[in-house]
Amino acid sequence: MQPPAHVIGEFLNQAIRLAVRNVSDGGGPFGAVVVTADGRTHDGVNRVTLDNDPTAHAEVVAIRKAAAASGSFDLSGAVLYASCEPCPLCLAAALWARVDRVYFAADRYSAAAAGFDDALFHEYFDGDRPELMPVSHTDLPASDLPFHAWRDNPDRTEY
Repeated sequence: MQPPAHVIGEFLNQAIRLAVRNVSDGGGPFGAVVVTADGRTHDGVNRVTLDNDPTAHAEVVAIRKAAAASGSFDLSGAVLYASCEPCPLCLAAALWARVDRVYFAADRYSAAAAGFDDALFHEYFDGDRPELMPVSHTDLPASDLPFHAWRDNPDRTEY
């Protein structure tokens, strides 16, 4: 079920305010808010340069906080609000977290105009630029051993 427009606007504006404040704090111009199914909010800002962590995007930080606070990696029922269109990394994180829906304010073209151009990443995942990072499969006799161990572990947590 889609939230009312005023609720969407409220959380998007919150993400934008986080992003603006983060710039003055020395971080990148991105903010995000995850609203979990129980109505709790968990915010995140871009900490890539502050933490020297290329995965510390605002959306990922907010997802990490929401998962930790809820005690679960499964955020089904949650909604992600982002100040800017999520990049492929952030979309993948939202998918793995089972976030139900994503709303964003600025788009990738506004981000590119400010120097945050992820067009190559989108092209890579579209299959148009495989040379950016070649990925090769090397099958070894032991390749499937971790999966055998997983299937044989009666105490595993399915995800």
